[in-house]
Amino acid sequence: MAEEIFISPKKRGRIAIFLSGRGSNFRAIHDAVLAGKINAEIALVFSNVDAALGLLTARERRLETLYLNPKLFADRNEYDKEVTKEVRKREIDLICLAGYMRILTPTFCREFRHRIMNIHPALLPSFPGLHVQKKAIEWGVRWSGATVHFVAEEVDMGPIILQAVVPVLQDDTEDTLAARILVEEHKIYPEAVRLYFEGRLEVRGRRVFIREAK
Repeated sequence: MAEEIFISPKKRGRIAIFLSGRGSNFRAIHDAVLAGKINAEIALVFSNVDAALGLLTARERRLETLYLNPKLFADRNEYDKEVTKEVRKREIDLICLAGYMRILTPTFCREFRHRIMNIHPALLPSFPGLHVQKKAIEWGVRWSGATVHFVAEEVDMGPIILQAVVPVLQDDTEDTLAARILVEEHKIYPEAVRLYFEGRLEVRGRRVFIREAK
């Protein structure tokens, strides 16, 4: 069977940001949009947390926001069905998870295959999941960092787009290491989104190739 190949669209796109907290990566992406570095607009900032600081920031920036209360739905599948409707309604091209603390259902991941990105504060495939800075320090790794990847049905296991590396210092705490990694996150996430809408990301199986600019 021929290998599946996906090439990101070269177009002006519409982005939905999904967040559950402060949304610092959302701000980094939006700042890049405002600076003309990303050929897209943020059409929606969505959250599963009513009091998420990222929603407040989005409203201050006059962006459309949406909150859906998970408690009003029978299960994760019903919740993600409603989220799917909202995304379709707005003709979203790319979903960027920016600290979204809900695991997406397999159905949702398949519906938007190669159209969902996530940022993870570790060098995947090492240390998926939560508390990754704690794990990095406990394992005594010398280097950690951040990974932007496409979202797959398996958590933190989608094709890797970009990575940034930072040293793990001997006196690091979870907080100091996280802060150093966050600086790099704010660089590589907007860069990955930029490449997406320049039509420069090519996915072949598990690998992502960055095509030359034309």
